[in-house]
Amino acid sequence: MDIVGDKNLRDLLNEKVAAHRDKTFLIFEDKEERRYGFTYGEFAERVNRLSQVFVDFGVEKGNHVALHLPNSLDFMTSWFALASIGAIMVPTNPLSTSNEMEYILEHSESVLIITEKEHLDKINCIRKNLPKLKEILLARYEGADFEGQNLNRLIENAKPNYETVKIDSEDPAAMLYTSGTTSKPKGVQVTHANYIFTGEVMSKSIRLSPNDRQFIVLPLFHGNAQYYSTMSALVAGASIAITERFSASGYFKQAKRLNVTVGSLFAAPIRMILAQNYDPNDINHSLRIIWFAQMVSEEQLKKFEEKYKVPLLQMYGMTETVGVPLMNPIDGIRKNMSMGKPTIGYEVKVVDEDGKEVHIKETGQIIVKGISGRTLMKGYFKNPEATAETLREGWLYTGDNARVEEDGYFYFVDRKKDMIKRAGENVAANEVESILAEHESVYEAAVIGIHDDIRDEAIKAYVILKENYAGSEQELLSYCRERLAKFKVPDSIEFIKEFPRTAVGKVQKHLLRQRHKESGK
Repeated sequence: MDIVGDKNLRDLLNEKVAAHRDKTFLIFEDKEERRYGFTYGEFAERVNRLSQVFVDFGVEKGNHVALHLPNSLDFMTSWFALASIGAIMVPTNPLSTSNEMEYILEHSESVLIITEKEHLDKINCIRKNLPKLKEILLARYEGADFEGQNLNRLIENAKPNYETVKIDSEDPAAMLYTSGTTSKPKGVQVTHANYIFTGEVMSKSIRLSPNDRQFIVLPLFHGNAQYYSTMSALVAGASIAITERFSASGYFKQAKRLNVTVGSLFAAPIRMILAQNYDPNDINHSLRIIWFAQMVSEEQLKKFEEKYKVPLLQMYGMTETVGVPLMNPIDGIRKNMSMGKPTIGYEVKVVDEDGKEVHIKETGQIIVKGISGRTLMKGYFKNPEATAETLREGWLYTGDNARVEEDGYFYFVDRKKDMIKRAGENVAANEVESILAEHESVYEAAVIGIHDDIRDEAIKAYVILKENYAGSEQELLSYCRERLAKFKVPDSIEFIKEFPRTAVGKVQKHLLRQRHKESGK
């Protein structure tokens, strides 16, 4: 038996309620700075009531339910209520367009969606194409209409009892869509065991105690806030403070107000915080550590730690690895220009194209050893080919290149996949190219990531127009805005007569990047 055993999320929550019923579990601060909170016992009762609501709507074990929500109490309650009845949460980005939502809802076969009124038109306009979608429930709605869809009223009127079903630790609890190198995102199946395992790994790696309070400003629809912040807190019997949105100028002021001790950021928010006018009072906080992902410069690391008097700790993980396989040690030597060393429960190697481990200081692909459905994702939903390509003989092939130095620290080099990292969001170049290619004037498009001082990378598209067709940058950008989430829309479009290509016709994007650098635009 491993550290998880046959425990599921319902078991874990009940265990913590028994130990900490009257202790604060969750504090939420909305964008108006209004605060709400639950003890462990109050949170569990709300979860149980919402579980009954889902059962009343016909949600069964194995059904998918989409959460199209910002950070909120309703997101957290829905996640654990669905897990409690064996259903599967499908969190989506509120910035997603109707086209993007139609694909996810259809592909996931979601039977229910929970959203807010501002997104209702977006869902209603595609509902006719979603025969399996039974109902839309509205969170945080206080109006007199939508009585049968008002989530708060449904919870208030529900009984805190429901007929429990048997849930195995390796049953899926969530499906997180992640951009891939194809034009459509893939559904990463995350099990109950996955969640609990990553909570155990993270809580031990940062020495989390019941007295700690995790600070969640990153979006809950991503793995980071779920895996590393929420699950580590729950496993340790700690508490969580969630803000509706990230504020660069208000980050440390929120941290002080909410009395948090542990935070999570990535490179772009760190740079955004450093770009603000410095307030010396911001050092008056209780944060003891902030872990982060993605590269920041050595100067930025030093400046952040000196200004705000809190140590940073770089780590590496992805939706598919579930846990964090690489991290700088909490008690050892931190080399924050690196991703750190392998953590508890993981073996990590860097290999060449043939899967053979490379020599020290040589570049190769990061692969992570684990068990599918326990320490690694269960697989991609309805995509056995992509699953087989990523999970091979107990190893997960990440698509990221790195090197290992003699001291055992791993250093990120680049992405093997054709991906753009923009302010923490993965954008598949192929997805943007596919949308551009659908425009009547576009013959072919090639999309690259270019350096951006704040957001890591900006998106630049090179476009070849069809013969005798005219097209403007603004026209194509407007076309993209209607079909892509805001963070996927190109920052600029340059028209070009032909692409540099290999002998077999593949676009040589490294030459497009070189062209951009040389142009100075």
